[in-house]
Amino acid sequence: AKVSPLMRRMIDSSFSFVRIFVMKTALTLLTTFLMASIAPLSSAADAPAAKTETAIIGGGCFWCVEAQYLLVKGVKKVVSGYAGGKTENPTYEDICTGETGHAEVIQIEFDPAVISFKEIIDLFWDAHDPTSVTKEDMIKHGKLLPKGTAYQGNDYGTQYRSAIFYTSEEQKKIALASRDAAQKNWKDPIATEIAPLKKFYPAEDYHQNFKALNPNQGYVRAVVDPKTEKFKHT
Repeated sequence: AKVSPLMRRMIDSSFSFVRIFVMKTALTLLTTFLMASIAPLSSAADAPAAKTETAIIGGGCFWCVEAQYLLVKGVKKVVSGYAGGKTENPTYEDICTGETGHAEVIQIEFDPAVISFKEIIDLFWDAHDPTSVTKEDMIKHGKLLPKGTAYQGNDYGTQYRSAIFYTSEEQKKIALASRDAAQKNWKDPIATEIAPLKKFYPAEDYHQNFKALNPNQGYVRAVVDPKTEKFKHT
């Protein structure tokens, strides 16, 4: 049968309408799928980073304390450095003279949703001996060390003193209370300095993450490794 031009036009229009409808529907479904796939990624990217806090502590050689606290869940970053003295921008060589007043310390960045400042400090008493000061004048490494000189193991001098440098009154209260609670575990008085932080100076790059980067270094194997291993079990 012969199809009239009008009928053919109507048929072609119908097919065109169906093709357009199918293409639009497919495009809509594809767009919806892509948006659903991208949305979670955008939400995660736009989510604010977890709020962190800092703690500044010193417990002898910072290589040891740094390695210990890097094991702690909730600790995001540890930076070795200097604090508590009078010399501005001290170098490691300056610190070793014992005349800067600075202590070797670490700056701990931690997530308070995982570990609290109190827990950071409670662990501190197990990370070192907070009672270590000389009981009398003595000669060590060719130097006269007066009674009361701080030391940890075989490291002697004010730079190795036990210290907590707080950044708020709340941190001060927590540190003092934690010290008092820990005293029952020590025969000698805890000698830890608890003082406000004036300024923290990061140590030289070669001191950072020292244990991990220098696993075969003599001091690491003899001192840092045993202290870190013991700390794992506290």
